[in-house]
Amino acid sequence: MVSAPRGRTKVEHFVPEEGVGVCTKEIDFVVDNGSIDYVNFCGGCEGNLKAIAAMIEGMNVDFVLDRFSGITCGSKSTSCMDQFCHALQAYKAKQQS
Repeated sequence: MVSAPRGRTKVEHFVPEEGVGVCTKEIDFVVDNGSIDYVNFCGGCEGNLKAIAAMIEGMNVDFVLDRFSGITCGSKSTSCMDQFCHALQAYKAKQQS
């Protein structure tokens, strides 16, 4: 797992539920002022997930949720990116409570 860049003290950690069948085993991310400041996928299609991470950094959380929730991978009912959206939804719920 790659650690978050220096100075980012509140890194969120998410582990996809066992049995969902995604290749990503862990997702670390930082949200700052409602935008994704950092994301790192551990496992999965490395090149694709690095590209997605680079693309979504700086994007608003709600925009990412709207755009990427529900995306599937092959015959699976979810995907690495959909699991990241689950992580973001859990993060938002935690912030509201």
